[in-house]
Amino acid sequence: METNNTVKKPNIIAWVWKSIISIIIIISLYAVLSNSFFYAEPGYIYHVRTVTGSEQVITEAGYKFYPFGRYNAWKRAMTVQANASRAQINAEQDGNTSASIPPLNIVFLDQVDADAQATVRFSIPNDIDTFLKLAHEYRTPENLLQTALIPSFKETLQATASLMSAEDFYSGGRTQFAREFENQMTRGIYIVERQETQELIKSSSGSANASLGTNQDQYGDTTKTVTKVVRLKDENGIELRKPQNFIDFGISIVDARITEMQPNAKFKERMQLKQQASADRAIAREQRIQEEEQRLLAIARGEREVAERQAEAKVDQIQKTTEALTEKQLAITKAEKEREQAIIQKAIAQENLERARIEAQTQVTLADAEAYAKRQILEADNALQQKLDAEIAIQGLWAEAFSKRAVPTNVFGSNGNTPTGSDSETTAFMQMLTLDAAKRLSYDRTIEK
Repeated sequence: METNNTVKKPNIIAWVWKSIISIIIIISLYAVLSNSFFYAEPGYIYHVRTVTGSEQVITEAGYKFYPFGRYNAWKRAMTVQANASRAQINAEQDGNTSASIPPLNIVFLDQVDADAQATVRFSIPNDIDTFLKLAHEYRTPENLLQTALIPSFKETLQATASLMSAEDFYSGGRTQFAREFENQMTRGIYIVERQETQELIKSSSGSANASLGTNQDQYGDTTKTVTKVVRLKDENGIELRKPQNFIDFGISIVDARITEMQPNAKFKERMQLKQQASADRAIAREQRIQEEEQRLLAIARGEREVAERQAEAKVDQIQKTTEALTEKQLAITKAEKEREQAIIQKAIAQENLERARIEAQTQVTLADAEAYAKRQILEADNALQQKLDAEIAIQGLWAEAFSKRAVPTNVFGSNGNTPTGSDSETTAFMQMLTLDAAKRLSYDRTIEK
């Protein structure tokens, strides 16, 4: 039994020593490996120093070997942000590569202070020599932020505020402020000179004038102090600037933004009073414009009514004038028609007169010819035929009358002679009538030889 225990003790001791040695070797290997390899994250630039004193710049992702050396991780883009938000956004545990500071209190040109919130993003150079120059100068990203980027951010933001008044900023100059901030961060800060001048302004005690529109007169004092910031220039007319030191190390500006601007409480109260006064002036101006429009409307209505009456009177006048002209024209037309008719009738009368004269002359000529013919006939046979015809006609008349005479049945005479109404008395009577007719006809029964 004793022999077996003596044999086992050396084996256990040897196993223990082997285990210790193995552990020491593993720890040594781990120590060597852990201090000789690291993983390069994407989006970073690494400045590696080895035990031999050599330097290396690593820009590619993956495991890298640095035997017992040191390295610094530089983020390709660093951000300096003045922000009042307390929200923590940690997508990566890289707080040492960017800076977040409280809102920066700045003073505008008109001595109004405000808390500004802004963000500027810087890009680290990728060129090896330039990056090594940056790494040698600032050694760590934290040192770069604390000594170069954050001070430049604050100085530029305050320099930009000194170029503009708070009223100009809150009256539409926000975009110009952001543009000037980015310009100065990129190209350098303007070297300026502050100047104050007294300017005369037109005093006014009246109300808003609607005819002036938005160009209303000033109110209050007749003078005001005008503060201007003049940018200094060199002999060539180029604006003088204070360059940003980080530009010399290849750092560029990716983005620069003004996210918020909170003025002090007194300025807010003044702006509220100014807004109220502006609103009151606007209301007064609108009321004045409304009254002016009402006045113009009344004038326009009156002018319209006058125009309507004038138009009606003109229409009536035109109508009466037209009717008078029509009547005049009709009278003229009628007179001309009657004159034409008179002329025609005169011409017809003259023609009829001429025709009548010709016919009269013709009748006279015919009568003369007929009388001449009759006279020649009468002269030729002493008008025997005419006399015979007249005699025959007369005798015929008497004969007809005698044949129709009424003869009484009993005739009584007064003296015993031939009774009255006998044929002898009738014959004697007819002879007397014949002689009387011949006398009235004035012709002689005798026939000339």
